[in-house]
Amino acid sequence: MSRGKDFLGHPKGLFYLFFAELWERFSFYGMRALLTLYMVEQVFASLANRDVVSAIIYSSYGSLVYAFPVVGGKIADQFLGYRKAIILGGTLMAIGHFVLAIEDNTAFFLALSFIIIGNGFFKPNISTFVGALYPHADTRKESGFTIFYMGINIGGFAAPLACGMLAYTYGWHYGFGLAGVGMVLGLLVFLVGIKKGVFGDQGLPPFPERLEKRYLGLKLKHLIPVLALLMVPVISFLISSYGFIAGGDSFLGDITIVNLIFYALGIIILIYLAYEIFRSEPAERGKLVAAIFLTLFMTLFRGFFELSGSILTLFAARNVALPTFDFSWVGLGSWAMDAAQTNSINSFFIILLALPISFLWRFLSKRRINPRTPYKSFLGLAFLGASFYVLYLSGGFANEQGYVPFSFLALMYLIMSTGELLMSPIGLSKITDLSPKRIVAFMMGIWFLSSAFAFQIVGFIGKKLAIEGDAESLQETAQESAFKSLDLYTDGFLSIAYVSFGGALLALICAPILVRIMREVN
Repeated sequence: MSRGKDFLGHPKGLFYLFFAELWERFSFYGMRALLTLYMVEQVFASLANRDVVSAIIYSSYGSLVYAFPVVGGKIADQFLGYRKAIILGGTLMAIGHFVLAIEDNTAFFLALSFIIIGNGFFKPNISTFVGALYPHADTRKESGFTIFYMGINIGGFAAPLACGMLAYTYGWHYGFGLAGVGMVLGLLVFLVGIKKGVFGDQGLPPFPERLEKRYLGLKLKHLIPVLALLMVPVISFLISSYGFIAGGDSFLGDITIVNLIFYALGIIILIYLAYEIFRSEPAERGKLVAAIFLTLFMTLFRGFFELSGSILTLFAARNVALPTFDFSWVGLGSWAMDAAQTNSINSFFIILLALPISFLWRFLSKRRINPRTPYKSFLGLAFLGASFYVLYLSGGFANEQGYVPFSFLALMYLIMSTGELLMSPIGLSKITDLSPKRIVAFMMGIWFLSSAFAFQIVGFIGKKLAIEGDAESLQETAQESAFKSLDLYTDGFLSIAYVSFGGALLALICAPILVRIMREVN
């Protein structure tokens, strides 16, 4: 496709961004599917507290990977523009994935740091770029984002299957290497789009003259990549700092430096929000409180949803009888699913359910019975609780080896994915509508950071559901270890279900008030 008319009713640039994001998500989810298993079974296999250490690092990685888009988006808005930010981010992420393929612990932490910083430049700006392709109030924009997000889920579905297959068949680093190849492909697609001119004049630096100014002897356009590279060892130190204050040997217990950063940030945010609520007019105060509640509900949902890459993957590896699919009737032999590949189940159901649920909302809207956003928060959290309750029930159907039927895990993901689609309407549009104009940008940042804080929940749960013992000792008593982990996990799943149901009840209680506030906004 060359520059010119639209393609399939949308700007041609959309389809280049679609494939760029597809391959970027392929790399991201492929790596995520392997990360916890790789740490538990390879990097920290000799440690008795390997589950705890892996949970700490996964939590720190997740929090930082979702926090940095706030910084990367701001730098793109003020200096780089979307194009340069996406290219810089994609390059750093590709380096990170390939460094992750090196069998070395130092390289492991450096790789995660490259991915964190690269994602900060890539992720927020490619999504914003999609919106920039459409004129103001263009009715095609909503369907354009639907197409774009389909690319995310295609990448999220395919990556765990392909990377997991390579990792289990040939070795971990082949799986990570494939994720790197996916990132390079995404970057190449984006560069081809730029060369063909399909983006028009969109995504260019907003103030080109700023990039030419010199600071510390370097032009700003060169200084920003240098500073990004200098941040790599800093982030690497933060992620690898679990050994300094983890393990309960100090008054901080198993608190890490990253935990302290986010706890302090959380306190500062709460104090500032309390100040803003206090100084606001009554009508404005109600809208701000509504925005805070919606953000808290989403944080709780993401905190349990993101267990997919950690506890749920370990549960699949240790306690789920994963299926073997027979394709010999078409000459392809058989395929035995591994634990990493279970990460594709969520994206599969999102792809399957997205259009039917979208049509359901249209059907209900025509009859004026489409639930408002606060009630969808209640439903989303209720479905989330039900999904973990299903996993709790699975313990009663375990076989003599301590493995539960795969159907329970599949049903769990079906229910949780439905809950995700129920929660998805809660987005930046609602936050920006409800937030006072003087702090709209601040509240948008809080919304992005909610996923970062959600990973603090992931880390807390990961430490509570950690199995003690190194890999060798666990293998020597496989059956006993399986039932030990099954009891621990199912008890944890029941607790998560109760907390989710509690959050759903709170959302239901708050819903009438929040709906009234949102009606006043509209």
